Amino acid sequence: MSPFNFEQARFNMIEQQIRPWDVLDQRTLDLVASVPREQFVPEDYRKLAFADINIPLAQGQMMMSPKVEARLLQALRLNPNDSVLEIGTGSGYLTALLAKAVKHVDSVDIFPEFIQTAAVKLKALNINNVTLQVGDAINGWNTDVDYDVIVLTGSVPVLKSHFQNQLIEGGCLFAIIGEEPIMQAQLITRVNQTKTNRELLFETVLPPLLGAASPQRFIL
Repeated sequence: MSPFNFEQARFNMIEQQIRPWDVLDQRTLDLVASVPREQFVPEDYRKLAFADINIPLAQGQMMMSPKVEARLLQALRLNPNDSVLEIGTGSGYLTALLAKAVKHVDSVDIFPEFIQTAAVKLKALNINNVTLQVGDAINGWNTDVDYDVIVLTGSVPVLKSHFQNQLIEGGCLFAIIGEEPIMQAQLITRVNQTKTNRELLFETVLPPLLGAASPQRFIL
């Protein structure tokens, strides 16, 4: 049996999944091609690293499908001088993609095992512009710091305003908002101190971030 061809699978992922999903920005395509996704998925799923699925992680979490990650990156329009806050390190793959495109990434996860594993994988790829921390960040993190970009890697039933308030003017926040079966990926851009714009990107489903606020419900 011939060995699995990761490079061909990566090429097929980009050409057959990502491009057809309206990811046409060449910088984004080059970025996805440059980071070995197969090194970040659990060992049992290595040959499914490029499949159009959410790959299960420990603790009931999920790794976004490749096309969702690519659409996310394209929407953020990342710049080399950006500072990024990532809530939910997970596998560390999106962390690596962000880090290769920006100046620095602060990434936090509530599960120590995700932080430990991501640290090893990022170091192996010589990605050194990431600060990894363990913590419960859903209600705020580094609140005295303003960021160019904030990314929530799990869903939230409702989006509170504290992360939006940490964006610089012109900065943007990616979040997947809602509850099953309807969740929307949104890009929220801070126009000024009092105004934000929202862009609906696509629909998808991801597990919620732990501790995320639930919407108020009417009780009859």
